[in-house]
Amino acid sequence: MANGALVIACGALSWELTELQRRNAWTHLRIRCLPPELHNTPDRIPGAVEAAVREARETHQQVFVAYADCGTGGLLDRTLAELGVERLPGAHCYELFAGSPAFAALCDEEPGTFYLTDFLVRHFDRLVIRSLGLDRHPTLRPQYFGHYRRVVYLAQTESQELTELAEQHARTLGLEFERRYTGLRHVLSAMTDKVVEWRN
Repeated sequence: MANGALVIACGALSWELTELQRRNAWTHLRIRCLPPELHNTPDRIPGAVEAAVREARETHQQVFVAYADCGTGGLLDRTLAELGVERLPGAHCYELFAGSPAFAALCDEEPGTFYLTDFLVRHFDRLVIRSLGLDRHPTLRPQYFGHYRRVVYLAQTESQELTELAEQHARTLGLEFERRYTGLRHVLSAMTDKVVEWRN
């Protein structure tokens, strides 16, 4: 049995978790990321996470899942309850990054909002444009995004390059653009108690 603990994470959180690990010297912590493309088929997330947890338990004493519900409709929670494993709070990473009260306010303010994170800004063409087939069939854009009114970029960093790229993505979708800086404070808060517990 290996020392330390393993976090099984969504690939969309890989940079954020690795950065927090570096900043806070979580040397006892290992991170294993699953493919972010699982979000395009959320019904596959519980099974993929379960397989990763069962494998991890062969070599690690503690296992934590760095996923929110992520569109599984509670199925991930049922799987994790059977395994006795905890996950990050929230319905999705947007709520995690923004914090639940702030995200609820954003939804109330404009339900027709498409959200971006640093990860989605970087991989927009692959995970949005090509995944939805808009590169081949651009006329489908109104069907996918006709009910949206704006793009809100929940920024984890102060990168001007990513902000400009996010604005470009909003123009591609024909939507208004807004940026909200979140940083990593809510992710850090969600992880800290668990990481401290693992150290003791």
